[in-house]
Amino acid sequence: MWIDTHCHLDAHEFGAESPDVARRAGEAGVSMIVIPAVERGNFDTVRQLAASAPNASYALGIHPIYVPNATEDDLLALRAAMEGAMADPNFVAIGEIGLDFFIPMLCEPAMREKQDHFFREQLRIARDLGLPVLMHVRRSQDQVLKHVRQIRPAGGIAHAFNGSFQQAQVYIDLGFKLGFGGAMTFTRALQIRRLAATLPLESIVLETDAPDISPAWIHPGRNSPEQLPAIGAVLAELRGLTVDEVRTATCANALAALPRLPLL
Repeated sequence: MWIDTHCHLDAHEFGAESPDVARRAGEAGVSMIVIPAVERGNFDTVRQLAASAPNASYALGIHPIYVPNATEDDLLALRAAMEGAMADPNFVAIGEIGLDFFIPMLCEPAMREKQDHFFREQLRIARDLGLPVLMHVRRSQDQVLKHVRQIRPAGGIAHAFNGSFQQAQVYIDLGFKLGFGGAMTFTRALQIRRLAATLPLESIVLETDAPDISPAWIHPGRNSPEQLPAIGAVLAELRGLTVDEVRTATCANALAALPRLPLL
């Protein structure tokens, strides 16, 4: 089996196709798809989608791109939603949360401060409930690490990892796995491919981030969880391993990062 640890199956690019996409992914060998929320407005959507697809689970959180319009009431609603979801076997993590210092508007001082606040508050919720986190870390590795060191959640995944070897080691030492996906399929993505080839295999999980970060063979088309086995084959080639070895290892890593997944 393969586990897609990060897939926005509720995105508008999929439209009414989402259940069929999940079914086709299952037929391709993807036995689990984790669907992270991005704002209060789609909490119910990801919950319902996970309930309707036998190979899907979900996480709840407020993505840094949605922080500009988020309010303190949204944080209260998130905590309440997560407390209520603890009895739901489809609920596995808090996410997608984190920091984004790539988009210019999000880099303005006031917005950086607001991002920090929302990230820290969501880390506290994760810590209080003993849940792992799915973290967005675009151009923000060191700042994310600073907050994670101070507010220690129960591990999780640094999604779409693209930092240094030193930063990777800090995440690993803090109990996190590192997410790799379509970006490593591009031959010019030298740093990501070096990381994927040389980091400890037990630190790596696979993801698509569908509909985004499509692999080289369909770029710039819409990504899909169906692509995960082929992405996994690229990781196997980079590491000189068999596809079965990579599938077994990355699934075990995903289950270690998201302990509620085995309940499904």
